[in-house]
Amino acid sequence: MEKNVISLLKELRAYALQKGLQAAIFYHEEDSYLMRFANSAISLNTNEHLIRLEITVYEEKKRATYSMIADPEKLEPIKKGIETAAEMVKHAQPLTYTPTLPRYEQDVIDMQAFDPFLASLTNADRLAYFNQVAQGLESEDVKLSGIFSNGITTTAQISTTSEHTQYFACTDAQIEVVLAHQQLKWEVNAQQSAQAKVDLAPERLHNDLALMLQHYQHDQALQLPLGKYTVVFGSAAVGDLLDFLAMVGPNGGTMKRGYSFLSEEKLGQRVFSPSFTLIDNPERRETFPLSYDMMGLPRKPFPLFEDGIFKAFYWEQDDADEFGAQPTGHSVDHLNLTMVGGQRSIPGLEALLAMPRDEDILYIPYLHYMNIVNPSVGMITGSSRFGILLLKKDGSVQVPYNVRITQTFEDLFGENVEWLACEQTVHNTSSSYGKRNPSAILLPRFLCVRGIEISHSNSSY
Repeated sequence: MEKNVISLLKELRAYALQKGLQAAIFYHEEDSYLMRFANSAISLNTNEHLIRLEITVYEEKKRATYSMIADPEKLEPIKKGIETAAEMVKHAQPLTYTPTLPRYEQDVIDMQAFDPFLASLTNADRLAYFNQVAQGLESEDVKLSGIFSNGITTTAQISTTSEHTQYFACTDAQIEVVLAHQQLKWEVNAQQSAQAKVDLAPERLHNDLALMLQHYQHDQALQLPLGKYTVVFGSAAVGDLLDFLAMVGPNGGTMKRGYSFLSEEKLGQRVFSPSFTLIDNPERRETFPLSYDMMGLPRKPFPLFEDGIFKAFYWEQDDADEFGAQPTGHSVDHLNLTMVGGQRSIPGLEALLAMPRDEDILYIPYLHYMNIVNPSVGMITGSSRFGILLLKKDGSVQVPYNVRITQTFEDLFGENVEWLACEQTVHNTSSSYGKRNPSAILLPRFLCVRGIEISHSNSSY
């Protein structure tokens, strides 16, 4: 497979050179499969195979990109795409800086995140997975919905500066299962991420859903009083918070444009809890890593926060060009975030609910409708939706209606952190829109934080 892709890119490079162009050509191929469930039945079962080409032509401080869906067997339309990019750059507005044209110093073939067994999943495999998750949990009142998305993503790059190419392939799966009560309108949810077939564990989702279902069907529901609570966040909630944190925190370009709550003066200072360590780690296969970025720079573990101390901004090439910084190998479609676990052993939901407690604890496994309120102070808002529980001091459990929190990242990851679970899991952060770009975060299963304020509390599901 890689031979055909590399041969195509080299032929397109030769054509660009023949036209006297300075150009970079990025190749993206996806083989995607989606099985969707609604009302305890398959509502959609589809797949698509797409090849995209992104052709960028450079002319001093000008740059223009033309993107197209391509058929590698039909070269003439692709060559016309190169000609279109060349024509576009003539009319492009000059930048205030000179953008860097990629230069690849060696050939790269990276298959570290590719699993042939996950790549060959069938419709029967996907259906069997859902049947195992749902076994014994559905009823006339409780219906199942969800998705099983998996696929193969192939990316490759070449430029006119050298004959070398980069080629990457990875496999991924993202599963989400929802059980919803048809009359009461509550929902409980479970998710799983997989880079390889061995990562698929439907029994884990089944067990978590069965436990949540027991509480939602039998425990008291209530409107939670407003105020401050000790909150245990599940891995999905923490993962989505970290995703936002990486965008408006240690991103160098964001900082220079005034949209970060961090500054260069904070480098080397403790900004979060000593328990908080966050690394961009492309050595973890669970996060769908690349060994080199799209500019050809090697990807290595890159500490962002260590024991709460802010270690570094990361710089993608274009931001580095604009602001005169040194690129750090971060011209990638996604980071490989890894948050180090803590000291407390809580391997799963059952262990969390059985944990002795000397106060009421609010468990929020998921946050939805999240958005940045004020990036310059790192304030974010989000609402619970699936599976919130109030773990009472006396050992009982209540089921609150949905609540909203609005906090800063310092509130969430700073001195109010009580503990982190030592066990880690993977939260899939892939988007279902646009080109396939599998992404995931490796992180502790649970994070406990004191003093989280509930600003809004629903009066019903």
